[in-house]
Amino acid sequence: MALPGAVEADSPRRGRPPRTSARELELIALRLFTECGFDTTTIEQITTEAGVSERTFFRYFGTKSSVLWSEFDTEVDVIRAALARTPADVPMMEAIRRAVVSANHYRAEDVPELRLRMNLISTVPALQSSAATHYDAWERAISEFASARLDQPVDSLYPLAIGRAALAACRAAYDRWAARADNDLTVYLDAALTALAAGFASEALRWPVATQD
Repeated sequence: MALPGAVEADSPRRGRPPRTSARELELIALRLFTECGFDTTTIEQITTEAGVSERTFFRYFGTKSSVLWSEFDTEVDVIRAALARTPADVPMMEAIRRAVVSANHYRAEDVPELRLRMNLISTVPALQSSAATHYDAWERAISEFASARLDQPVDSLYPLAIGRAALAACRAAYDRWAARADNDLTVYLDAALTALAAGFASEALRWPVATQD
């Protein structure tokens, strides 16, 4: 059975061409940003390369810089939804670990692309300034969940500490994964958040010493 919208191999293509996806636009933009520079690449260049209108671009992305953050922002939404579905009897830090791990899908073969993305974010001033907003949204998703579990204001000490500690652990996991490219990101996230939940007790540090270099 053919998928909706599929064209038989021996049939002439009719009608409008398939709509360009957000992912295709993202990959084109990433290549142009890398080759030509973020500041000098225009939205018009991206849409011309993709063969779509600027209106199509803005259907998916609010700004040029948001192209590099679309998957991260989707991850935040997935984490929020996962936490909202978590039964009350699941311990708080366990719930956070499960939600974060479930929201991530990156594999070792994704590292080269993500290195390009992170290199742009870390070297382009306009992108550096936008990073805080996206990281704050991730942290806020965790802090709001902790706030509800602890019955404390979201901006009070413990919800803030939990959100920031979880973000720091995950960024450390991401950095080591990107440096080693030897496994899925979820392996690193799971190890970091498990250790964080256990207060880094020795029995929770299951990462082999040999992989630390």
